[in-house]
Amino acid sequence: MNSIARFAVRYPVTVSMLVLGIVLLGFISLGKLGTDLFPDLNNPKIYVELRAGEKPPEDIENNYVDQIESLAMRQSDVIQVSSVSRTGTAVITVEYNWNKDMDEAFLDLQKELNSFSQNSDLDEFTISQYDPNASPVMIVGLKNDRISDMEELRKVAENYIRNELVRIEGVADIRLTGIEESEVVIETSKFLLESFGLTSNGIATVISNYNKNVSGGSIVDMGTRYVVKGVSVLEDIHDLENIIVGYKQPAPSAATAAQGSQASSSSGVPVYLRDVARIGFANKDPQNIVTINGERCIGLSIYKEPKFNTVDAVKSLDEAFISLGKALPGYEFIRVMDQGSYIDSAIGEVKNTLILGILLAVFVLYIFLRRIGTTLVISVAIPVSIIATFNLMYFNHLTLNIMTLGGLALGAGMLVDNAIVVLENITRYREEGMSLSEAVINGTGQVGGAITASTVTTIVVFLPIVYLRGASGEMFRDQAWTVAFSLLSSLLVAMLVIPMLVSTFYTEKKKKSIAGSPVSFRWYSGILNRIIEKRILVILLSVVLLAGTALLVPKLGSEFMPRSESGEFTLSLKLPEGTSLDRTFSTAESTEGIIREMLGDKVKMIYLQAGEDNNSSLGQTTMLRGENSASLKIILDEKYTAETESIITLVGNYLKNIPGMEVSFTREETALQSTLGTTESAFSLEISGKDYDELERLLDESRTLLSQNRGLFNITTSLDEGTPEVEIAIDRFKASYYNVTVESVVSQVRGYLEGAAGGSYEKDGEMKDITIKLEDISISQLNDLMITAGQVKIPLSEIAEVKRVVSP
Repeated sequence: MNSIARFAVRYPVTVSMLVLGIVLLGFISLGKLGTDLFPDLNNPKIYVELRAGEKPPEDIENNYVDQIESLAMRQSDVIQVSSVSRTGTAVITVEYNWNKDMDEAFLDLQKELNSFSQNSDLDEFTISQYDPNASPVMIVGLKNDRISDMEELRKVAENYIRNELVRIEGVADIRLTGIEESEVVIETSKFLLESFGLTSNGIATVISNYNKNVSGGSIVDMGTRYVVKGVSVLEDIHDLENIIVGYKQPAPSAATAAQGSQASSSSGVPVYLRDVARIGFANKDPQNIVTINGERCIGLSIYKEPKFNTVDAVKSLDEAFISLGKALPGYEFIRVMDQGSYIDSAIGEVKNTLILGILLAVFVLYIFLRRIGTTLVISVAIPVSIIATFNLMYFNHLTLNIMTLGGLALGAGMLVDNAIVVLENITRYREEGMSLSEAVINGTGQVGGAITASTVTTIVVFLPIVYLRGASGEMFRDQAWTVAFSLLSSLLVAMLVIPMLVSTFYTEKKKKSIAGSPVSFRWYSGILNRIIEKRILVILLSVVLLAGTALLVPKLGSEFMPRSESGEFTLSLKLPEGTSLDRTFSTAESTEGIIREMLGDKVKMIYLQAGEDNNSSLGQTTMLRGENSASLKIILDEKYTAETESIITLVGNYLKNIPGMEVSFTREETALQSTLGTTESAFSLEISGKDYDELERLLDESRTLLSQNRGLFNITTSLDEGTPEVEIAIDRFKASYYNVTVESVVSQVRGYLEGAAGGSYEKDGEMKDITIKLEDISISQLNDLMITAGQVKIPLSEIAEVKRVVSP
């Protein structure tokens, strides 16, 4: 150890250059370190999502989900497979051990389920690995008080604002919610079509035939080759009105009606589309409706690139929205959620704590050393050690987050320990009469082994965290590395930098120039003597204190992470299955009004979204939200942040008494829970079995018992109410008699209910869908629908029974 101190004393310039180089590289590394709220976390879950039209959940489970679950369970390190099936969709969650290589697991599962992606019966089949970046970094509401048509607002958002934002470095995608898109609607009635011998599918075929360009090969004339093409694209709405969709026959038959425009013009009067339908533009039914403080708007959910810094992305977005506000007068951008500001605030608090800890450590040093020069020499150990730690963090691919900065704050006081020991021993040798250089070399060398052992011992306490598995290991691993790096840096500073500074800046004139008069603790000697005299009593008191502490531990409670003081919470509403979007939105609006009456000026903003949530990642509980669901993100005024818990209780106690509406609350506990995949309830009860009715009975009994416990709230189940369905039970004998298939019957019913697609039409540079719609009918009128069976038409009731059922 003496050789290290001797090197520092003999070559102060070399040591200074080495330290300056480390500091310079540290600042460079600091500039390159990413800034995020938490470390990169590996959540061991893979999600499989499939969509299959309007198939009932029992069919989806039997035909697809059971097979997928069976194949997934065969994968290595899989600990659990669960699924949720609803009408037309299902999500299967495959959970692995925490130490599993998720990239390898994803490829293996993708290979195993490859056959499902090629299944023509599935509209969509996706396999996705959980990604914390699947959550938007910013949600912004766009509105214009002078524009009430959401189609016009969509054009600006989709064609201009989105294009401007995706150009920003680090921005990956912009998703829009609450939009409405216009289409060409051809409104007619089944009675009118039947009177002319037409069908909606026949009209759609005619429109498609006369609304396209067809290649006709090429022709050579005078040495020039010309491309030949037939042009028949609709240019305006009048072209659509003037399309001949059929001919009025003297004695119409089913066959003639089916042929439509193929009938001879000489055998009847032409029927134009305008004769049997009203044609115009109308907005499609939206998938969701969004409001901010009761006013309709469009939500912009902005996603960053996976490896890009969140704070930098948000700063760039802030600048972009300022520019957009100037370029688009009248348009208002309202920020609803911003991860960057939260991260900045959280990181800023940790940084302030770190700086305060350093200043307090220096202040305490001065109180005990009573000499400014000596205090400053020792204090150098803190910034140099921290800056040197940035180098090790950069090369180990760590980021600046609350865990790594917390590690630096945790070790700030320990960083000066080694320097104090070295300087104290140097001072002792000086007092014994040694020269300054000898005192520095011998003093440092003598305690070098001791401080090395002490540092390694402390590091050994933290290093086992690196090998932890599960959420704890993922969360605290970076903190353990940071503490270890900073302590190693402090050891280097104590062994190399402190000897160099003492030998350079202190003189040989005064033997006691290194430290002032030490602080004496004479009172401690008296107390220690009394303790030694009454050893048995002291031991008994220690045992009593230890036992008392052990008894108090269970009363403290425990949590994985402490609750944050956030002034935001989300209220989720769920109405009975089958509830329309309009009714869901109306109920959510009424709920918003109730909340505003209850809370008054405590509410700063309410962001309401009714209907499907296309912006939720699969790791969240909203992954299967439909038209019967809505959420209200309630942001309180900053003055009332401390009252969030009581406000949730107040609102919950009032709303839970409203019949036909399921209410749940989610406290905005930062992004940690969704990142770790721990959004599940703290307490869960699993009931499994094959008998659906028995499961439902046990579930109702369990819910009743649990609801009697006042300590439980948000009691929800994964077994939703069944979706109301209309079942058309085909009589096989009668269907065979009329020579009609089940597919033909259902296809014709679908044509009556949903209309038919007639291609697309270009307007203002956008392609608009052409949809043929019939008037709405009731369930009782389904029996009277006329089904084409060969050459004749028969009512649906003739070959099928129409009845209402509820799917599981």
